Amino acid sequence: MEAAPVPDGQYTAVVYGLIGGGRCGEAVSLLSRELQKSCRSRGGLSLLGYCHYQLQDFAAAAECYEQLAALHPELDAYRLYQAQALYKAGLYAEALRAASPLLDLPAYQGRALRLQAAVRYAQGDLPAAKSLVEEALAAAAADGGPAAAEDPSERANAEINLGCLLYRQGRHEEASGKFAGAMQVLGYRPELSYNMALCCYAAKQYAPALKHISDIIERGIHQHPELSVGMSTEGIDVRSVGNTLLLHRTALVEAFNLKAAIEYQLRNLKAAQEALTDMPPRAEEELDPVTLHNQALMNMDSQPTEGFEKLQFLLLQNPCPPETFGNLLLLYCKHQYYDLAADVLAENAHLTYKLLTPYLYNFLDAIITCQTAPEEAFHKLDDSAGTLTEQLRKLTKQVQEARQNWDDEAVKKAVNEYDETLDKYIPVLMAQAKIYWDMKNYTMVEKIFRKSVEFCNEHEVWKLNVAHVLFMQENKYKEAISFYEPIVKKHYDNILHVSAIVLANLCVSYILTSQNEDAEELMRKIEKGEEQLSYDNPDKNIYHLCIVNLVIGTLYCVKGNYDFGISRVIKSLEPYNKKLSTDTWYYAKRCFLSLLENMSKHMIMLRDSVIQECVQFLKQCELYGRNIPAVIEQPLEEKRMHSGKNTVTYEARLLRALMYKIVGWTA
Repeated sequence: MEAAPVPDGQYTAVVYGLIGGGRCGEAVSLLSRELQKSCRSRGGLSLLGYCHYQLQDFAAAAECYEQLAALHPELDAYRLYQAQALYKAGLYAEALRAASPLLDLPAYQGRALRLQAAVRYAQGDLPAAKSLVEEALAAAAADGGPAAAEDPSERANAEINLGCLLYRQGRHEEASGKFAGAMQVLGYRPELSYNMALCCYAAKQYAPALKHISDIIERGIHQHPELSVGMSTEGIDVRSVGNTLLLHRTALVEAFNLKAAIEYQLRNLKAAQEALTDMPPRAEEELDPVTLHNQALMNMDSQPTEGFEKLQFLLLQNPCPPETFGNLLLLYCKHQYYDLAADVLAENAHLTYKLLTPYLYNFLDAIITCQTAPEEAFHKLDDSAGTLTEQLRKLTKQVQEARQNWDDEAVKKAVNEYDETLDKYIPVLMAQAKIYWDMKNYTMVEKIFRKSVEFCNEHEVWKLNVAHVLFMQENKYKEAISFYEPIVKKHYDNILHVSAIVLANLCVSYILTSQNEDAEELMRKIEKGEEQLSYDNPDKNIYHLCIVNLVIGTLYCVKGNYDFGISRVIKSLEPYNKKLSTDTWYYAKRCFLSLLENMSKHMIMLRDSVIQECVQFLKQCELYGRNIPAVIEQPLEEKRMHSGKNTVTYEARLLRALMYKIVGWTA
């Protein structure tokens, strides 16, 4: 931001006025301009470093303090400020070097030791960090006598540091106790409340974590309305509040990020996205790495290209959230960019052992191997599955023993560990099953699932996939119904919460086992649910009943009854302005392509009235499909489809032309 010209004799007053008013960006512009004339000005450099630090531009602040330390070597404070700024900028080796000379100076020894402890903590060297924290406490006691050792604030700061170390060691309850004790001494501190929330989150105690977060947000809103909390979510256009030290002290950004993470874990994606937009507004270039990472992750379904760009950018930054590496690899595999995942693994071998657990590395390695050597990948996954099943059996035994001993705490701990291990086992099992699913060897997929029934028979994902594989075998519809029905009945009062394809498969299974009344009842229930939702939210498009009818229509087409099947498909998409979408068009066009193929081979004959109905349907799709993509393009494709051709209108017109050609009509 450019600062206005300063009248003669008022330079100092204007600069201090800008800083006092929190307008550090303007002060930086003014000071930078002035330092071009006098680059050795101690006052100018000191104020510029201070402003950069307030704006959290720590690299620039470190540069200013480095110049000051060189110009005034007798002033050791500048070396400390330089080391602090380097630490904040993530330049840990440089921060350690800058702080080292201060260890021999009694006036700065305690702060230098605490800074070095913070650096070692950030580097993951916990034993060294703990040693430095204890040394700093001992130095304070030796320097000031017994009174210094008993100084409440000094002791509280040491407790906070020890709490951080306990947190990294996985001792979350003890860590939270340290932070709570420090808060009793120092009074309410947002950062301590956030630390306690983080401990609760790590221990999967989401309710108390959200309570701490709520306290931070409420205080932030009441004490600092200028930070515009929640304005962006409400659609109000507000300017960036910047990365000020005030914003950092409120811990609002951290609190909203943690709230988003909790909602994401609880599968409340909309609430997670709202938590990110509720935080004080900042420009994208001002966002911290954690916020950028969470934005990428939580908007991946709607903005995959931007999500990948953000995660790729973060991976090149220092520091970056440690989860970035694993999440980027998993998302590459999810979107079937296996070559990119392999490249990222190869290019960042130094991060593999540091940021990936052995379980995650082995899982990713198997998934990537699967593309070229499925048999080898299956054996790798089988090894992982064997290890995990052994752990599950041990934990089952521990739960039983703890229950026999009436040890509730041990039961709780063993059950949590069992659930965590099961959550690791399920993806491995599904990856094994997918290898045979892709080969259409559904019998083998069923066999894999049957082997895992001991641990997974209550797991929703397992039950759903067993239902799918039974359905695909075409002779086990009754067994498929026994798995689909409990899933549907669990959400019967909110039927639209069930995936449309599950409802469609259940309806088809009913029809193919001559349970037509059950199929009709289910479809009536879906229709009522859609009517209620349309009443409550008229602008929302709902596709459940449409997809059910499309799948049923497809079934009749597959069986050769095109008259009924195509009519069902056509009726399912009415009204077109509400029901025509990329997904529904995908099902409809497959039926039409199958119909046209069989007509071109003279394998079927259609009545003219049905052909006329098809032509009218395709004309309606042309009319309403101008702005509907025919295919959702993959996010990282270099060669994009022609925008005019990737529409439902274009494909409907092509199908109509083919139909005219096959039946010998003219348009």
